[in-house]
Amino acid sequence: MHPRFRTLSGALGALVLLCATGCGNDDDSGGGKLDMGIAVANISLNFAHEMVLGAESAADHAGNVNFKAVGPPNTDGPAEVQLFQNLTTVAEDGIVLENLDPPIFTRPAARAVDKGIPVVALDTSPTDGSKVTFYVGNDNYALGELMAQEALKRLGDDPKGEVVVGVPNPGTPVLDNRAEGIADTFEKEAPGVKVLGPFQTYSDPGQNHSSWASQVAAHPEALAFLGVGDADSYNLAKIKKEKNGKWLTAGFDVDPKTLDAVEDGSNFVTIDPQHFLKGYLSTAILIESVRENDGKLPDGWFLSPGGVVDSSNIDAVTARQKSPKAAYDWYEPVIDKLLGEQEAQLKPLRDAR
Repeated sequence: MHPRFRTLSGALGALVLLCATGCGNDDDSGGGKLDMGIAVANISLNFAHEMVLGAESAADHAGNVNFKAVGPPNTDGPAEVQLFQNLTTVAEDGIVLENLDPPIFTRPAARAVDKGIPVVALDTSPTDGSKVTFYVGNDNYALGELMAQEALKRLGDDPKGEVVVGVPNPGTPVLDNRAEGIADTFEKEAPGVKVLGPFQTYSDPGQNHSSWASQVAAHPEALAFLGVGDADSYNLAKIKKEKNGKWLTAGFDVDPKTLDAVEDGSNFVTIDPQHFLKGYLSTAILIESVRENDGKLPDGWFLSPGGVVDSSNIDAVTARQKSPKAAYDWYEPVIDKLLGEQEAQLKPLRDAR
């Protein structure tokens, strides 16, 4: 584990089961003891790790919550389904669910809801049949637009050439929407640029590196290589250094290696979906709903912000990433504002993108 974050540890066989907050605490103070948890698609990659840290922080601040985090060590939808189903037996007061394969979670999520467990969809919007009606996530199409706009700032007037786009898990709405936002922005604002892809780049870091190396070899004259996932960012930077590439490279998320790549200029930006914030918001609203509204969650899409990390704010973001406390302190004004204005953040679930 990178020294910037060391709060997640321990494995049970090939899968991780964490008891983060208040385990074994039978005290009924602080609004009554709750048994809750979060399931994520990949416990080892930074995006999911940060969501867990945010969720744990919210549970800790709420007090008297037994909170478990589960997820496979590598992206494995069926394995996460099993972990989620196991979690429903111990986290009966509420679960936050993040995944990268929404269709296979439709029935398991619906069964959990039918059992009376409040379920919040995190980062990936729920399917119609899941019976999950509350979702906390970014406007990922807008984040894709943001990446393209940042690239266009650096490509000069009327650029011409190819831009290669990669998606780790095609078919995952959160990722596909980012790629669509990139492609549409180039089509609208730079008609001389041909967007190629999105090509599958895989979540696994090793596969991801191989996939991007193949794309760079196939398109040596490309203007830019842009990925929409976690491993895309640092692997593109690594390949650019290896090849002494002159093309632009960038991706998403704030893995320590990605921040290093922005700091040394290998990547011109990274787009930060602010995963810690989403994990915190989803869990805080879940706890509030159970304690103050008999478990009835809001209906709709709770829009959580994201932003650009570049040379102007890299030091501040790097400092934010040093510990969960530093992250909370950095986000605290935003958390207070968004939780205090929940109705203003709610949009129709059908509009989630």
